Formats: sequence, structure tokens, C-alpha cells
Amino acid sequence: MKYFVKRLGQSVFTVFAVVSFSFALIRLLPGGPMDYLRAQIMEQGGSSLSPEAINRRIEAQSGINPDEPVYLQYVDYMVGLAQGEFGQSVWYGDPVASIIGPAIPWTVFLTASALFIAFTVGVSLGAVMAYKEGSRFDVGATGVGLVLNSTPGYVVALLLVAYMGYRYQIFPTGGRYNSALDPALTNPEFLLSVLYHGAMPIASMAVVGFGGWALSMRGNAIRVLGEDYLRVARLRGLSTRRIALRYVARNAILPMYTGLMIAIGTVFGGAVIIENIFAYPGVGFYLIQAISARDYPLMMGGFILITVAMVIGITIADLTYGWLDPRARGGASRESY
Repeated sequence: MKYFVKRLGQSVFTVFAVVSFSFALIRLLPGGPMDYLRAQIMEQGGSSLSPEAINRRIEAQSGINPDEPVYLQYVDYMVGLAQGEFGQSVWYGDPVASIIGPAIPWTVFLTASALFIAFTVGVSLGAVMAYKEGSRFDVGATGVGLVLNSTPGYVVALLLVAYMGYRYQIFPTGGRYNSALDPALTNPEFLLSVLYHGAMPIASMAVVGFGGWALSMRGNAIRVLGEDYLRVARLRGLSTRRIALRYVARNAILPMYTGLMIAIGTVFGGAVIIENIFAYPGVGFYLIQAISARDYPLMMGGFILITVAMVIGITIADLTYGWLDPRARGGASRESY
């Protein structure tokens, strides 16, 4: 219980530290959002206004008083954040929560689908590679896995857009679904349209993701296959299927659990570039838009969401690993087992 409370405290402190650091970094950099708004007002005929009037317009648009010292702005922002207020987007003019909130399910759909496909295919392929160690299939699949694991997802995304989108026009190059359809979960055409529009973004992330899982599973499975308890299991006459599923797969996947939870934690940050390549309005799409427009409140909202998801993923992995592997129980009081 003590370790549980301590670990949760560390997670809360991590989120607090990241939010504070992000706030200071954005505010102290030259050419920040206040300067951008000031330049916009001047371009729109505000050159005749006094500095005080320009600052009042900036405050009306952003909810931030540029005359206030940075530490007071920080206190106001953190107090608002504690009350669930993420501020108002400078670019869109809407509350940040109303922009990011509807985008969350779409990003979760893309990244969760890609992660599920990559993990399932990767683990299955890695297990087969381990059982066929040294064969032509193993050598070829290892080479493919290395290439895919080293390839950035945006490269695959650009190739898919160029060929499957524009040249052969098999898949749409933007949007989340056909806007002419009724967006209801009970509408089969809408669901098919969602899958149709999400096919290429999901493929971009899944293709480059399963190579790493396959190589990890191959290495773990080869190590497990050499363990003494597997020789004992064979001598006991256990079936190959039972040995593969209950002994090899279980113990080979266990070391990958932490990596899987961290991958789940990157659910919002893993699709930033992909969503922009496919013009898919998810969290990453709005985050890039916010950075381009120097929309500070929306930018902070995206950063906070990504940070919280990552910290939750790592914390869950840390707190639950002991339940899966009894050798790791003991929390922070043990450095090894």
C-alpha cells in the first residue's frame, strides 16, 4: 500500500512538473502566442490603438493578460487547470476542452487499432520465427522486421497517400468519414465509412510497428525455448500446443508487458504526424495546428493530454507487473530478483 501511494504521488508530481516546464518553455520563448496575437491585431488595423488597448484585445481573445508577470499567469493557469479549465483556443475561439474532447475517440480509434494489429501480428510472427530459428523464413522475416522497425511511420504514410490515395484512388486522402452520412453508431454505412477513412492511417502505424514486436517476441521465445523447465515439460509428454501456449508464449510475452503499456500510453502522441498527413482531425491534428498558429491554450491542452496518458500507462505497468510476475513483487524495496 505504501508503495502504491508513493508511486501515485510520483506520477502526480511528474504531470505537475511537465505542465510547469511546458508552461515556462512556451511563455519564455521569443515569438510566443502573445506576440503573434499582437502582430495580427496590428495587421488588422490596430496600429492606431494604444498599447493598453491592444493588450485588452489580446486578453479578450486569449483569456491571458499580457501585462501580468509570468508567475501570476502561471498561478492563474494552474488554478484554472485544477478546476478543469483548459482555457480558450486563440485560433478557433472555442474552449480547448470542446476541441480536444471530441477528437479523443478518433485518435484512440486509430492508435488502438494500429497497436492491436501490430502487437497481434508481431507476436504471432515472432513466435513462428523462434520455432523456425535459423531457417530461410527466420532470416527473411528478421530482415523485414529490422527494416520496418527502422522505418518512420510518416514514410509509409506518404507512400500510401501518393499511391493508394492519389494515383490509384483506392482510399480517401483525408477526413474521418463521409460527411454526407448520419454519424450514428447504429448506422452501418457510417461505421464502414469510418473504417474506410481510417484504413491508411492505421496501416501506416501498424506496418512499422509489428516489426519491433516480432523481433522482441523472437528473442524472448528463443531464450525461453532453452530453459530447463521446457525440457522437463517435453519429458513429461505434454503436447507441443500446450507447451507453446502455456509455457513459451506466456513467459516470452511477459517481458513485453511494460513496453505494451508504454505503447498504450503513447495513444495520443503516437499519431501526431500521421493525422496531419491524412488530414484526420484527431488530437495530433489539432496539436500541430496549435503549434503552427501559436495557439498557446490549445497547445498546452494537447501536451497535458499526451503527458497524462503516458504517465498513466507507465504507472499501470509499474503497479501491475508484480501481479503478473511474482518475482518482481516488492516494489521499490527491491532492485532485482
